[in-house]
Amino acid sequence: MQKHLQEKYLYEVVMDQEQEFQALDADELMGISERIGHLPPEDAEWVGRLFRECMRARMCEAERLENQSEENAPVAGTPAFDAQLAQVALDAAEWLRTLWEVGYMGADNFPVQPRTAFPVISLEDVLKSSLFARIREGKRPLPFPPPTRNGLPWHDLIEGPPESQVVHAELVEDGSGEMIGAIVEGCADWQIIQEVDKGSEYLIQYRGKGPLFQLNVNPFFSTLQRQLPQWERRIRVQERVGVRSYLLVWPSASGVAREVPLPATTWERAESEAAYWVATNHPEMYGRIRFRQDTAI
Repeated sequence: MQKHLQEKYLYEVVMDQEQEFQALDADELMGISERIGHLPPEDAEWVGRLFRECMRARMCEAERLENQSEENAPVAGTPAFDAQLAQVALDAAEWLRTLWEVGYMGADNFPVQPRTAFPVISLEDVLKSSLFARIREGKRPLPFPPPTRNGLPWHDLIEGPPESQVVHAELVEDGSGEMIGAIVEGCADWQIIQEVDKGSEYLIQYRGKGPLFQLNVNPFFSTLQRQLPQWERRIRVQERVGVRSYLLVWPSASGVAREVPLPATTWERAESEAAYWVATNHPEMYGRIRFRQDTAI
C-alpha cells in the first residue's frame, strides 16, 4: 500500500511538471545520453539508470499512443481516409520540391540550382527525414537550410522558445588572431556578428540568415540563446462583406509602405505566413521581427 501511494504521488508530481515543461525531442535525449558517459563513475551509474527508465516510459507512452491512433484510424474507402491519403501526397510533393529547390538537408547552401538530376529517395530517407516529419505536422519548410545539431536540422533552435541551450562550442580565428566564426554542436557555419566580451561572449548568426544568438563560451560548458526580436512590423486586419483578410505592412525606401496579402484566415496563420514571407524575401531579418495586429477602421 505504501509503495502504491509513493508511485501515485510520483506520477502526480511528474504530470504537474509536464504541464510546465515541454517534452524533450529525440535530438535532446540523444545529447543527454552522450553526456552521461562524461560524468564521474559514481554519478554516471545512477543517472544512467534513471535515463534508461525515462526512455522505457517514453517508449511505453509512444506504444500506447500508437495503439490509440490505430484504433481511431480512418477506414480505407471512406472520405476521411481519402482526404488523409491526399494530404500525404501533397506533403510528399512539398517535401520533394523543397529538396530540389533548396537542397534542404541541413548541409550546404547551394549558390546555383542544387540539383542537376532528380535525387533517388529510399524508404530510409522518408522515415528519417526531419523535414518530411515537419511538413506532416503542418509546418512550412524554411526557404533555406536551418542550423544543424550533430548533422541533423535544428528547427527548434530558431522557432522554439528562446531558452538558453547548453552546447558544445568553440571559436574559429584567422591567421591574425581575429575571431571569424564559431563551431556549435558540430556545425561550422556560424558567423560572428559582434564581439561583446573578447574570448567569452559573442553575437552570432547562422550563415547570415535568421535570428541572432548570444554565445557564451566557457571551458566547462557553453550556452547559446536566441535574442528577442529587434524590429516590429504591422499586420493589417480588414473585414469586408464578412470576409477577414490580413496584409503585412512593409516599409520601403521611398516612404510608401507596401502591403503584402497573406493567405490566412486566422491571426496565427497570418503570423506564420508573414514570417515565411520575411524568410523568403529578407532572410537576414527572419526571426528578428515581431508582428503587431493593426485593425483597419
